[in-house]
Amino acid sequence: MGLYLNPNAEAFKQGRKTRIYIDKSLVIDELNKLVSTQENFLCMSRPRRFGKSMLGNLISAYYSKGCDSREVFSQMKIGQVPEYDKYLNKFNVIKLDLNEWYQNALVENRLHSLIGDINKTLLGEFQKQFSNIEFAEGSSLASCILNVYAECGERFVIIIDEYDVLIRERVPKSLFDNYLAFLNSLFKGTTIRPAIALAYITGIIPIVRDKIQSKLNEFTEYTMLRPRQFAGMIGFTEEEVKELCEKYDVDYDECLRWYDGYKMSDTIRVCNPLSIVTAVLDRDFDSYWSATGSFEVLRDYILMDFEGIREDVIKMISGESVPVNVLKFQNTLESINSKDNVFTYLIHLGYLAYNRADKSCYIPNEEVRIEWVNSIEDSADYKRVMQIVNTSKKLLDDTINGNEEAVAKVLDAAHSEVTSPLTYNDEHCFQSAICLAYFYANTRYTLVKELPTGKGYADLVLIPFLPNIPALVVELKHNKSSESALNQIKEKNYCQALEGYYDNLLFVGINYDEKTKAHSCKIERFVKG
Repeated sequence: MGLYLNPNAEAFKQGRKTRIYIDKSLVIDELNKLVSTQENFLCMSRPRRFGKSMLGNLISAYYSKGCDSREVFSQMKIGQVPEYDKYLNKFNVIKLDLNEWYQNALVENRLHSLIGDINKTLLGEFQKQFSNIEFAEGSSLASCILNVYAECGERFVIIIDEYDVLIRERVPKSLFDNYLAFLNSLFKGTTIRPAIALAYITGIIPIVRDKIQSKLNEFTEYTMLRPRQFAGMIGFTEEEVKELCEKYDVDYDECLRWYDGYKMSDTIRVCNPLSIVTAVLDRDFDSYWSATGSFEVLRDYILMDFEGIREDVIKMISGESVPVNVLKFQNTLESINSKDNVFTYLIHLGYLAYNRADKSCYIPNEEVRIEWVNSIEDSADYKRVMQIVNTSKKLLDDTINGNEEAVAKVLDAAHSEVTSPLTYNDEHCFQSAICLAYFYANTRYTLVKELPTGKGYADLVLIPFLPNIPALVVELKHNKSSESALNQIKEKNYCQALEGYYDNLLFVGINYDEKTKAHSCKIERFVKG
């Protein structure tokens, strides 16, 4: 047993002792299906604090010969699977946290010898654990693995956490080249491949196509764009969040509004574990995940001068989805040369979510949306947008108080910010403008667009999740009148879905005049007939 070769299960056991622990052990069942197949090299990329490291600890504890984990795994979900113990503590595990090695090398001013230090440390552990085998002086990790496999046929599981840290940190070329050689020796070639039963590497971004894909081209990638069978294995699913909310008496719907939204498949959406755990334990909803990093990372990219990026950023802050082509991104910061590249990178970072069905991206939840607003707050390019955001509370108050003229004036400004001259008269952009203007309403309401109700679809419905505030039905018209918008709400019975709010319900009719580029507004309180 060593620190890196056949580690014990203490990190895994420590994680299980935390106040909130979600059993993700069924990942083992999926991994066992891949052991010793042509699909046994996996790259799992997810945003920071999504649980990648904890999952790596679980995987290590299951496969490592350095511990006896039968008792603990027999009591977990994997223990209910037939032959769950097929590979239990059967392999030599090599577990490396590249970020830990990198940070230590920085502190010790040994960045130049990082890869050499990894090889030297692992050689020492091999010599201790396989004392009957002779290892040549200066042997690399790959050579040690091959030596053991040749001498006694023993095979290995390799776990590398944050494999991409040397890519994201833009290290000196000499170190990067050494790292490529290190990866090449471990994962490339017909000689070493049989010695590796499973390779599991994690990172924030997928494998970099133009630099190291040739070194890792045998890896199957499981990403935020295509998680495949591991969709619900990293992050908390909605079902897991519901169980936690029931146990700790926390508002489930509000929890989802704050932290849900990462659509991993047609049936699975996940939340950031850090945010859920903190919110549940503190019984307070706030921006927890974003507090672990700097919003400058987000700001640096959305302020880039690429065609259409500002317009799309405003739409997404307003609650819209925008199209994105995720196929062009080379998974490297140097390749970010377009709006699509920016948005694809932000999907991998967790600042955006992706909908495969319509190939669009969107801001996943309230926590992240606050981060987006923070990132543009001091930017001159978004000064007028922030003015609209900052006045959105007054707009909501004016709407509730029936101040029709004030509402129309704010909508004039919002419409001009959301749209370009070419799209000013686009009805979809009109709806985006309304949502931007009512930005503050997200702290009081659930905003539902195109709600099926009565004899059609209401353009926008604001359903309160706080007591003693009215629900709102908003109908939009183009080149007609705000009175006709109100009449449509009543004639098509759009209030039908809001029966529980009949004692406190407002109808809001809004019209946009294409010639004058002005808005008009009529507000009426619902009266039971």
